[in-house]
Amino acid sequence: MLFKKILFITAICLQAGVAAKVNAQSATPQTYPKVTAYVGILHPLVTFSSAGTEANFDKYYTVGMPVGINLWKSPKIGFSMEFVPTVRAESGSSKMNNFLFHPGVLLSLGKGFTFAGRAAFETSGRYGFTPVFNKTVIKNKDCSYFVAVPLPVRFGNDKPTAATIGFQFGIAF
Repeated sequence: MLFKKILFITAICLQAGVAAKVNAQSATPQTYPKVTAYVGILHPLVTFSSAGTEANFDKYYTVGMPVGINLWKSPKIGFSMEFVPTVRAESGSSKMNNFLFHPGVLLSLGKGFTFAGRAAFETSGRYGFTPVFNKTVIKNKDCSYFVAVPLPVRFGNDKPTAATIGFQFGIAF
């Protein structure tokens, strides 16, 4: 019986402490500049070029693992640096076949939507730009989950200009 009373009192004290902490945090305004980071998984879905249309998951599988840092100057605009190693699996083997440096500007569109306009520099010798449309789908106290649609356009390295549609999901903290 004594154990139940101690447990009950402890639970009441913890609940009061958590409530006080939540109330204190909600009263604190967001300060800028603000730094956030994220990790994700990127699936290029289909690529279009004058050489033809290539679909991922068809003859090979390519996956990217983006990692990024965002520096928000205000609630509306920020700067982002993203790094994306890409792995390609084909004919029973796999290898890292590309690394992408992806700096860009962030524009908050409201209601969890963000636009990222990125420059693209790849170790494959390709370069270009990538507009990305991003939506936060779950927002928690310590992290948020997002989905994004990147639309990379690439030039160079004696290959035709290519445009890709991709799907990305990840976690930001």
